[in-house]
Amino acid sequence: MTDADSVAAAGERVRDATAGSGLAALVNNAGIAVTAPLEFVPIPEFRNQLEVNVIGQVAVTQALLGSLRAARGRIVNVSSIGGRIALPLAGPYAASKFALEALSDCLRVELRPWGIQTIAIEPGSIATEIWESGAQAFTQLRKRMPPEAMDLYGEAIEATARASAETGARGIPPERAAEVIEKALSARRPRARYLVGRDARGMAAGKRLMPPKLYDRITARVLRLP
Repeated sequence: MTDADSVAAAGERVRDATAGSGLAALVNNAGIAVTAPLEFVPIPEFRNQLEVNVIGQVAVTQALLGSLRAARGRIVNVSSIGGRIALPLAGPYAASKFALEALSDCLRVELRPWGIQTIAIEPGSIATEIWESGAQAFTQLRKRMPPEAMDLYGEAIEATARASAETGARGIPPERAAEVIEKALSARRPRARYLVGRDARGMAAGKRLMPPKLYDRITARVLRLP
């Protein structure tokens, strides 16, 4: 995702394999999660978050657009409920998913003349390896934070780590998300966005109906933040 030569080679390989007939679909599903208080998140980590979750998605899409245009294919961007709602200590991840939502909106209109539809998938908690890998990355990141970070945010960091582990444990099977992706790829008239999971739908509804400050207080309470 972050290696320009690899992305270009992938585009060439698809063109060779399809022999000019085009590519039916591209699912941009790669992603990482950087979590930390924004005050202390190392800028290189923040930059890598955007490189993988945003810049890499654009690079792959650019490399394959010629093939997609030839087949009037579809683009599915796997975003997140975090692309609608930014949770505390998940600022880098949320920023990347908010950006992916914006890119999806732009692509949906820009590519419309060629019949290329762009759909955003917005899962809630899905039982995948991202929770474990994210927790490991968070642990390593904490070790590199200055002592002041734990003095100021230690209680919130521990509460967020517990909430993240609990959320990952109750995540729905990835097959449920795959079914929605398949629907987005095959529906005659796909939606612009698909929420996946009860928690994602509940969070979206709460965000829509509640005043922002009330939603903030409830979020802090649910996550057991100080």
